[in-house]
Amino acid sequence: MSLFASILALTLSGAAPAADYRERRPEDEIIYFVLPDRFENGDPKNDRGGLKGDRLATGYDPTAKGFFHGGDLAGLIKRLDYIEGLGATAIWFAPIFKNKPVQGSKGDESAGYHGYWVTDFTQVDPHFGTNAEFKAFVDAAHARGMKVYMDIIANHTADVIAYKEDAAGGFRYRSLADYPYSRRGGVKGAPINPDFAGDHVADAGNWQKLTDPGFAYTPVVPKGEERVKVPAWLNDPIYYHNRGNSDWVGESALYGDFAGLDDLATEHPRVVQGFIDIYGRWIDEFGIDGFRIDTAKHVNPEFWQAFVPAMQVRAKARGIPNFHIFGEVYVDAVDPGALAWYTHAAGLPAVLDFGFARAAIDAVSGTKGTGEFARLFDGDALYKGGAGAAQELPTFLGNHDMGRFAMFVKAANPNASEAELLQRVMLGHAMLLTLRGVPTIYYGDEQGFVSDDKDQLAREDMFASKVATYNDNDLIGSDATTATANFDPAHPLYRHIAALAEIRRKTPALMRGATKVRAFSEKPGLLAVSRFDPDTGREVLLAFNTSAAPLSANIAIDMKSAGFTALHGDCPAAPTAPGSLHLSLPAFGTIICQASE
Repeated sequence: MSLFASILALTLSGAAPAADYRERRPEDEIIYFVLPDRFENGDPKNDRGGLKGDRLATGYDPTAKGFFHGGDLAGLIKRLDYIEGLGATAIWFAPIFKNKPVQGSKGDESAGYHGYWVTDFTQVDPHFGTNAEFKAFVDAAHARGMKVYMDIIANHTADVIAYKEDAAGGFRYRSLADYPYSRRGGVKGAPINPDFAGDHVADAGNWQKLTDPGFAYTPVVPKGEERVKVPAWLNDPIYYHNRGNSDWVGESALYGDFAGLDDLATEHPRVVQGFIDIYGRWIDEFGIDGFRIDTAKHVNPEFWQAFVPAMQVRAKARGIPNFHIFGEVYVDAVDPGALAWYTHAAGLPAVLDFGFARAAIDAVSGTKGTGEFARLFDGDALYKGGAGAAQELPTFLGNHDMGRFAMFVKAANPNASEAELLQRVMLGHAMLLTLRGVPTIYYGDEQGFVSDDKDQLAREDMFASKVATYNDNDLIGSDATTATANFDPAHPLYRHIAALAEIRRKTPALMRGATKVRAFSEKPGLLAVSRFDPDTGREVLLAFNTSAAPLSANIAIDMKSAGFTALHGDCPAAPTAPGSLHLSLPAFGTIICQASE
């Protein structure tokens, strides 16, 4: 029996059938987000992805933060007990599609360990395992009643296409005005698409007439890479924008290459149907439960208007009634309008709630008050479907791009003691697990990972790491370092999250209840929120203290709430008067009070 088969057999032997997991709504989930390469190495034989040579050929170097470290699907299966014990009900992982192993200029190379440099959208990257092993992973998760969310990409592929023109200018973005699709190499160039009519950017018919990809730069596919992309149609430069690198402003955010990655012409009917076929197959064959959409804001809205309904139809046909789709719209501000726009114009059912992350980081760090949450929740009405739809937004505290929550807290409080930092990080997770939205835990946060910065520096190994810049970090709530494996269920953050997750799962108001803000402060201090059971109307009062001093206050409550039970913290048994409850919170404290039935 292979190592993978042994791990799978051991995992399934203790798993109870969970046939009703499909009936859970998106807002009922608790998501655990993981980079497979950095989680657990279950099968060392696939560390080099079946490739031979040095790290520039295989992508494998466990001592370098920008290369493959060995984590895989076998490791994820091995640690399902750990993830389930934390209270997670859904696993979202970074893309597992086959990637270009290494990219970058000489001396500045890194590997596709993160999964966002796809060459083959139809198979699992050999560094992670095989399609059969992915099916085994999905089945193992489902046997426990856990859902599986794939991270998908339609904006770009790996960097394969080069440009013939001189690169001295860094292949700067060439605009639609200066380099229209109707001319080769600029407005004075020879006509190449004389049949264009109307809005050539959005009109599908015009895209079908496009025959020459050299309207801005002249694309060149390097020798040996002519057929590297799968499906085969992806190898034709006609299906790419070929306008040079985005500068992230205006139209270039849609039509420019993402840091050199080949930017797909998602306006083209062939591209639209191609990705419907690609990702529909993953639903059909593997029975996955949702998609997180990478770089969603860098794709034209019309693409999502076609793609999302097609995926929902495929999922329902596969017996998946609550397929969860949420897009990444990176807006590092409490700006619900900027996020909500994509639920209307693009038809995305949900987006990652970057506004929640910013409000939590600022409030718990003490750099701002708790009023940002009031503004955040007021903005829920802007989403398509209103406040009810906002409950399906995945909320989070930090991630693999922006950095870890504990890093922000520590940076804002450089003189804080270890105990204070732990209290603050616990407070943030209490907010995450009880306020509206779908809580999303970034792997390693439950073990006190801090990170030195964003991106590669926030992608530490859970198994014993060989990366020096990870291993010198002082983890919160633990004397351990990342030089040893960190899967400790006794860690105070792991136990804290697990306890709150259990409260959430047993309390419908915390999963699907409407939100009413009771009190907030423009300085560090009180945030009080009532949530209501969607069936009975029973109130659950949440109170948080973001300040370093205890506080007491009378909090407005529902007039029908005549008595309370403490679900977490010290809660008075009865109101001070009808409609008012007196609470006392310790520094960085949390109280959860449930009204009596």
